[in-house]
Amino acid sequence: MRYMKFKYQLLIAAILLIVATSCQKVIDLKLDNAAPQLVIEGNLTDQFGPQYVIITKSVSFTSDNIFPPVTDAEVTIADSLGYKHKLGQSNPGVYSIYPFGGIPGHTYTLTVQTGGKIYTAKSTMPYPVNLDTLTTKTDVLSNKDLRTVTVDYQDPAKIANQYRFILYINGQQAGAIFTNDDSFTNGRYVKDDLLQNGIDIHPLDTATVEMECIDKNIYKYWFSLSQQQGNGPGGGTTPANPPSNFNNNALGYFSAHTTQSKAIIVK
Repeated sequence: MRYMKFKYQLLIAAILLIVATSCQKVIDLKLDNAAPQLVIEGNLTDQFGPQYVIITKSVSFTSDNIFPPVTDAEVTIADSLGYKHKLGQSNPGVYSIYPFGGIPGHTYTLTVQTGGKIYTAKSTMPYPVNLDTLTTKTDVLSNKDLRTVTVDYQDPAKIANQYRFILYINGQQAGAIFTNDDSFTNGRYVKDDLLQNGIDIHPLDTATVEMECIDKNIYKYWFSLSQQQGNGPGGGTTPANPPSNFNNNALGYFSAHTTQSKAIIVK
């Protein structure tokens, strides 16, 4: 009797093992639909002109990528001197102030009040670093007649600097996210290749680069996104929300930064 019971247990174990290791097994993933979260994208530059804050709600994994705008928010920007500026809604979910420009060295606080909650984020605008030149060279990773754009600039010594670069080819923004800091280049002349695989760059194309000097928290935000998009070592990391500088579990960022741009015809 014990022998029969032992054989029966072995049979059950074998069946379970076959089921567990079968390559034909179809797994039905039950993806939870998380509750919507507030998403705030705020930018304040040193260029005197319109400044924008975009506020939406996140959507569930199974929904279309249509993010509903938040139209009932009260939005203000305060500077380190105590002045407060109110933003008006220019389009659904888009809040703006015009004309306005930030001052390098000043800290700004963005406050958003909506749904009975208050969300705040602070960002200090760094001093600008000059974008000297743009150059191009043959893309050694490709067998085609393609080019890579390189940015040249002098990093200031004795101060931490963080950068974000936005690349456009013939007016179309490249999908890759480019960031850099001076952990290994402090005080040096930097030649930084903007390696990307979203847009092919050919001779006679027009390449435009925007250079943003950003604070440390915003660098962490964009660097995290660049890692997830596969631009970093090892081909990227597991997708996750980048570290926001907002409180109250809001997603997004508020960045006070300097900006400048240059353009060249690719040779």
